[in-house]
Amino acid sequence: MTLEPLVRPARLRPGARVAVVAPSGPVPADRLERGLDLLRGWDLDPVVAPHVRDTHPELGHLAGTDENRARDLQDAWCDPSIDAVLCARGGYGAHRMVDLLDWPAIRAAGPKVFVGYSDITVLHEAFALRAGFSTLHGPMVATEVFLKDEATRDSLRSTLFEPDSVRTLGLDGAAALVPGRARGVTYGGCVSLLAADAGTPGARVSARGGLLMIEDITEEAYRLDGILTRLLRIGALDGISGVACGSWQDCGPYEQVRAVLADRLGGLGVPVVEELGFGHGPTALTVPLGLPAVLDGPADGGRCTLTVQVPALV
Repeated sequence: MTLEPLVRPARLRPGARVAVVAPSGPVPADRLERGLDLLRGWDLDPVVAPHVRDTHPELGHLAGTDENRARDLQDAWCDPSIDAVLCARGGYGAHRMVDLLDWPAIRAAGPKVFVGYSDITVLHEAFALRAGFSTLHGPMVATEVFLKDEATRDSLRSTLFEPDSVRTLGLDGAAALVPGRARGVTYGGCVSLLAADAGTPGARVSARGGLLMIEDITEEAYRLDGILTRLLRIGALDGISGVACGSWQDCGPYEQVRAVLADRLGGLGVPVVEELGFGHGPTALTVPLGLPAVLDGPADGGRCTLTVQVPALV
């Protein structure tokens, strides 16, 4: 079965109400306030979910209890006055709460803009597989890259308000690890989370026809080797049409990472583009997930890009 495009949410308009949730780790208060101010500067009306500022009473790596984190996301999605749900940060914890969400109710509420990356990869997969909704792999409200990098903010803002203007993305440093052109439906995110999600209830059983988007942080080269090897061994990459790689922040010397990517992905017989510009790097471009796209990796050293064939939002 080949991946099919997912249902797109509506683009945002000035004055839109956007909920900020914390499905994973605790949120630094100062970064949150600065991020909220930036959203207000875009003429958005941010609504902070009740438990965003919580920390789990016993497990300090979580932003509140699993039940409360799930309730915040559930309530925001099912509130008809909310136009988008933006994650405050990643960290760890989405795996613990994803099965507590009422997915039939979320599906019935219809599509909304959903933005996040890193640990939020688990939720991107769930929205795709359990609700059929396209999402945005993009910067989070209380992260340094959103607060400090203008290109990151411009990419997200344009995607939210003028999605027709940002259908082609890719930084100047992107290169073809395996040259070629591929067409498929975008999916993916943080590769260690994709591997952790594999085999769990409701997880993806086939990615045939998919354009895989992967990146990660603080995973040494040998660990990335193990992550990719597991995905290969369980058949998770069978039939994919291409691979776009983002950043590998703090994963060791890039030449070692690059060698692993070439070794583990080169045998797939599909185009592979490196350093496209999404993920945990100094610039985090917004990538629509669940949409048909073309990955270009010219053999002659020309510009490498990902072009979505429809605007991210309707």
